[in-house]
Amino acid sequence: MNTLKKLCYLSAATLLSASFVACSSDDNEIITEQQTPSQVLSSTPWETTGAKDKSGNSVALTDASVAGYVGFAYFKADGKFAIYNLTDVLRSMGTWSVDAQGKTRTIAALNPDGTTIFTRDVEILVLNKNEFTYRIRPNSSDPSVYYDIIHTRTSHTEPTNGQLILASTPWETTGAKDKSGNNVALSDPNVAGFVGYSYFKANGTFKIFGLNDVLRSEGTWSISPDGKKRTLTTPTFTRVVDILVLNETTFTYRITPDANNPSVFYDIIHTKVNHKEPL
Repeated sequence: MNTLKKLCYLSAATLLSASFVACSSDDNEIITEQQTPSQVLSSTPWETTGAKDKSGNSVALTDASVAGYVGFAYFKADGKFAIYNLTDVLRSMGTWSVDAQGKTRTIAALNPDGTTIFTRDVEILVLNKNEFTYRIRPNSSDPSVYYDIIHTRTSHTEPTNGQLILASTPWETTGAKDKSGNNVALSDPNVAGFVGYSYFKANGTFKIFGLNDVLRSEGTWSISPDGKKRTLTTPTFTRVVDILVLNETTFTYRITPDANNPSVFYDIIHTKVNHKEPL
């Protein structure tokens, strides 16, 4: 009789335990909120890892047909994007969007003054947490020719050496100081050649205009990986300067007129401005 009672108690305990586990499972059920296509695209950096032609054949990422689409892409939740090549050089920046169905991605590449360089729509083939693949059609008059550009999720950190900041706005020269920290008039011959409106574009080109909107120089620009030097290259000169300040509102660099006498220098101060680039 005692054995039978024990078996009954054991059976009852087992049933109660099973019932409790079931309730506990229900109470702790994890509900995963589905992300929108835009949220998926902005959830991670992307690296171009492959390309295919219309026949499904692999295309080298150095091939001229696809090379302009290769790099590290950062689609940010605020609707802005930045794309760098695989050596971390800024290639384009601007605004982006994805339609609600996740079928089309649109980017608008912008100049420093906010004007649009180009707008591009691409057809999305795959968009999930690990892969982003879109189709490009290089010739709009012949849509039968296309390439599929494949990106995969990456942990690659966006460069922070100041490229994005420098290309994000026009800059106006608003001051200069000598080695003792004294203000120098912008008309002073020692600094006058560095005064104007500067436009450092995300494609690596620049234009500098005088304060009278007359073009003064143009060419290519870059910032060293450590963010400490800016280089300008034109058909007539190459100039490397030390960056002292580079943030969202101020860009200051140091010039040394005579390399043989580095104790004499001037700091050229620029501030963010809304001045449109002269046509």
